[in-house]
Amino acid sequence: MLTENSYHSLKLVLTPKKYTIIRNYLIGIMVILILILFLPWQQNVQGKGKLIPYQPQDRPQTVPSVIGGRIEAWLVQEGQFVKKGDTLAVISEVKEKYFDPQILNRTSAQISSKEEAVKAKMDKIQAGENQVLALKKGLKFKLEQTRNKVKQMRFKVEADKAVFEAAKVNQKLTQDQYKRLENLYNKGLASLTELQNRNGKTQEANAKLIEAENKFNTTQNELINAEIELNSVEADYLDKISKAESSVNETAGEIFESQAEISKMKIELSNLEMRAGFYVIRAPQDGYIVKAMRSGIGENIKEGESLLTIMPANAQMAVEMFVRPMDLPLMYPGVRVRVQFDGWPALVFSGWPNIGVGTFGGIVSAVDKVNSPNGLFRVLVVQDTADLPWPSAIRSGGGVYAWAMLNNVSVWYELWRQFNGFPPEYTAPMADKVEPEIKSMNK
Repeated sequence: MLTENSYHSLKLVLTPKKYTIIRNYLIGIMVILILILFLPWQQNVQGKGKLIPYQPQDRPQTVPSVIGGRIEAWLVQEGQFVKKGDTLAVISEVKEKYFDPQILNRTSAQISSKEEAVKAKMDKIQAGENQVLALKKGLKFKLEQTRNKVKQMRFKVEADKAVFEAAKVNQKLTQDQYKRLENLYNKGLASLTELQNRNGKTQEANAKLIEAENKFNTTQNELINAEIELNSVEADYLDKISKAESSVNETAGEIFESQAEISKMKIELSNLEMRAGFYVIRAPQDGYIVKAMRSGIGENIKEGESLLTIMPANAQMAVEMFVRPMDLPLMYPGVRVRVQFDGWPALVFSGWPNIGVGTFGGIVSAVDKVNSPNGLFRVLVVQDTADLPWPSAIRSGGGVYAWAMLNNVSVWYELWRQFNGFPPEYTAPMADKVEPEIKSMNK
């Protein structure tokens, strides 16, 4: 019976078995590659960055000296853990204005003396006000007294006027009687004695008239003087009242000035008390001493100059990653992110995050509105509480490689997009679902 091995020519036509195996392998590999092209691939936006504390109060801070001074003692060293309020360093005064160790007590004594002076001036004001009241009462009494005197003088003027008028009538009457008696004497009907008696009465009447006139004129002058006195009394008392009120107002002005000085001195005393508390530099919060910027004992420091840097303890870390402007529209709060920390072993499949190991979940919490000096846009990523917790060994400043998860597409489509340089597919925002979670982390 003839077989294919019986003839050499048939052996040459047949395909060797080893080549058949290779062909089958190649066909299998091609089928696998074609199938891989139809596998789902999750688009992503990649970026590099570093770890930073998420809250501003958790970031490294410098501890300055509020006042200028001289370093007297260091009570901490670099790397040491300190609690809030712990003493870091002690400084002493360098301004001669504050050298006096009793400056607080002396300033307090000055304030007390000034307050006592204000009390004395207030008593002076009270005495001045009482004096004004007394002068007003005295003015009222003196005016009534002087008005009564003017009334009395007017009555006296009327009385003296009546006496003067009566004296005038009496003088004229005696003068007429003397003339008639003189006629009778010339006719021999009256005696010389009678004429002389009548002449004496006439002279007496003339004297009384002159006396009454003088008295009347004197009383009139006294009335004028009383009226002048009435006007001068009011003027004198008003002058005294004005001087007393002026003294009261002047003292009140001095009190206001003294009170202003007391306020300034109290402010100065408060500043001195606060300054005394600044001689001790204390830790603003719990943390670790990172670096001392000044060293030595007796070294002078300026006002506001930083002494050391402190890294707050238990800081919540966030990833500060940078993305291209082209990818910025795809970044918004709520986007899921996978992160890989430097120094942390990881096997990464960016398109198949479920296969990779050593990566951790994150959520975009903020996107800057302006670009950074490097031309990229900064994105802040916080820990995804629904994923594995971030390692506790990570430190601020450590490098991070991150990629944001976008749409699910086929592998062939992603290759075609990469070859053509097209941006990833835009995904509808999921911020409404994730923002409450971010807010809870911020709290």
